[in-house]
Amino acid sequence: MTEDLYPKVLADAYALAVFKGLRRLQQVTEVHAKRLARYGELTPVQLLILRILAGHGELTASQLAREVSLTQASLSGVLDRLESRGLLMRRRDERDRRKHWLVLAAAGREALEKAPPLLPEHVLERFAGLLEWERHALLAALLRAAELFDTPEEEEE
Repeated sequence: MTEDLYPKVLADAYALAVFKGLRRLQQVTEVHAKRLARYGELTPVQLLILRILAGHGELTASQLAREVSLTQASLSGVLDRLESRGLLMRRRDERDRRKHWLVLAAAGREALEKAPPLLPEHVLERFAGLLEWERHALLAALLRAAELFDTPEEEEE
């Protein structure tokens, strides 16, 4: 193998390994998402939104969009569906009438109590069984991997 070909072969090997790992992760999360929707009557994104609102109390749509990594346009449709089901409410800001706050409704709290966990139980158990440094390292690696896939336009926002 020539010296100038070696970096390309190495880069291709990493790219293939990373892509295979991401594909496997995508596949298992899609299977879990289908289970969530079937048994929990909420999509994973809807469940994530309700859990975040429960933790924060109230957020604006732009704050929530950043928390769940969705565009405002994508989030808007999800919020409309959750609001139509009575799971969340929009409250107009008293000082800035253009701003709306999103608040978890009582029905949203009930839905969260009945909802399955965001991650499968066996994943939560395995994660809890890791050493603390491993949990931190895994979380840091996942967040860093997501950053690597950000497009340059997203980084400028």
